[in-house]
Amino acid sequence: MRWSTRIAGGLALAIITTSGVGHAVVSGVGDSIDRVDAFGGMRDRPGSTKGINFLLVGTDGRDGLKPADKERYHLGGAPCHCTDTIMLVHLSEDRSRVSVVSIPRDSYVMLPPHDDAVSGAKHVSHAAKINAAYADGGPQLTVATVEKMTGVHIDHYLEIDFISFMKSVDVLGGVQVCTVRPLKDSYTGLDLPVGTSRLNGGAALQYVRSRHLDGASDLGRMQRQQRFLAQIIHRITSGGLLTDPVKLSRIASTVLGSVRADQDLKPKDLISLAQGLRGFTPGSSEFTSVPIGNVGYQVKGIGSTVKWDDAKAGKLWAAIRADQPLAVRVPADAKRRQSSKVQVDVDPHSIRVHVDNGTAVTGLGDRADKALRATGFATTGSPGNATVHNVPRTVIRFDPRWDRSAKSLAAALPGAELVPAVGQGPLMKVTIGAGYKGVTAIRAQDPAPATGGAAGAVTGDQVVCA
Repeated sequence: MRWSTRIAGGLALAIITTSGVGHAVVSGVGDSIDRVDAFGGMRDRPGSTKGINFLLVGTDGRDGLKPADKERYHLGGAPCHCTDTIMLVHLSEDRSRVSVVSIPRDSYVMLPPHDDAVSGAKHVSHAAKINAAYADGGPQLTVATVEKMTGVHIDHYLEIDFISFMKSVDVLGGVQVCTVRPLKDSYTGLDLPVGTSRLNGGAALQYVRSRHLDGASDLGRMQRQQRFLAQIIHRITSGGLLTDPVKLSRIASTVLGSVRADQDLKPKDLISLAQGLRGFTPGSSEFTSVPIGNVGYQVKGIGSTVKWDDAKAGKLWAAIRADQPLAVRVPADAKRRQSSKVQVDVDPHSIRVHVDNGTAVTGLGDRADKALRATGFATTGSPGNATVHNVPRTVIRFDPRWDRSAKSLAAALPGAELVPAVGQGPLMKVTIGAGYKGVTAIRAQDPAPATGGAAGAVTGDQVVCA
C-alpha cells in the first residue's frame, strides 16, 4: 500500500516553511513531532555526500481511523507493520533540484545482522524483501538496509501512516489527478473516470494504494505515486497556499504534527532548508525508480521478489552520491510541443502497426505509415494496398487482448472505426479510408524517460496534469 501523498507531505515540510508564518508554525510544532531513533548504534555507514538525503517511508498504520472510513476506503484487516512505500529523496547542494527514487517494496535484499524488533533475538544477515526490514528491525534496520544496497548515506528519516496521509491531503484542499482511461480496483475501491478528478484524503489513499489496475502491478503503482507527488508539489507551489497565512499555518501544523522523524531533524534545520527553496516548481523535481533486472526473481522461503539490475542501479546510486541530475533537461519549447500532444494510455513506441491503403489515392498508405512512425508508432514500414479501394472510413483491426493499444492508436487517427479481430495478435492493422485527415500527435501519459541521463527519469512538469 503506497503512500506517496503521505510521503509528499514529508517532502513538503521544507516548502511549507518558506514564509514568516511558516517559520513560526514550524518552531511551534517542532517539539510535538513524534521522534524515532533511526540511526542509533549503526556502524560502517557510507560517507556523507553533497546535498541532503532523506529516506521517506509509508507504513500501513491505521489506529484511530473510524470504522466507517475503514469500510468506505477498504482499509479492513490487520496492518502488516511494514513499509509499503520507500523513497530515497536527494536534495541537491545548491537547492535547485530534488531527485526522488522509488524503491519497490518487494526488492530482494540481504538484511544486515540485527536484533529482532519484537523478541530482541539476534539475527544474522539473511535474504528478504525490503519491506520486511521495518517489521524485523524498525527504522534502524530499514535505514541500514537501504544504505547497504545503495551506498548512499541517509541524513534524515521521515515516516507517515494512513491517518497522516489523509490529513495531509485534506488540509491541502484535495489533490488533482488525471487519467486517460478509467481506473477501477476492487481491492481498494478506487473508481475514477477518464479525465481530471480532485481527490480528498481517503480517495487519494485509494489512488496511491491501487495495484490491481493492469499487468504493471507494483511498477505501475509507483508511476502513479510519482505523478501524485508531482501534483502535490504543483499544488503547494502554484496554488497560492504559500501566500495565505491562515492556510499555510493549518498545512504546516497538520503535516508537521503527523509525521515521525529522526531525532536530529530539528525545526531550525527545516527553516534553514526552506530558505533555499524559494522558486521551487514541479520542474525542479525529477522522478525515477530503481532499474529492475528481474520482476519475478524466486527465492526459497520468500517467493517472488524484484531483483535490481545491478549495473544500472549502480550508476543511479553513483549519480545520487555525486549530486548529479538524473533527468535530461528538456528545452522549454520542446516541453510546450510535447504538452500540446494528446495524452494516451499506451506508449506508441510499443505499438506495432501495419498500414494498407483502402483508397484510390496513390501513395496515401505510405504517407500514413510515415506519419504514424513520426508520432512514435512502430510501423512495419512496408504499407500495402487493400483489396477494396473505396473504403469510406479508416478502420483499425485489433485483437481485443490489446484493446488499450488500439484505443491509443485510434486517438492518433480521429474518426477511425475500431473492429475487433480475435486471435490477430499484438499487430494493429490499419486500412486507410477516404475520411483520413492525417495523424494527430500523441504521447503516453507516463512518458518514456529521455535518454542520456544517469538513470531513466522524468521531471515533475512532464507528469503533472495539463
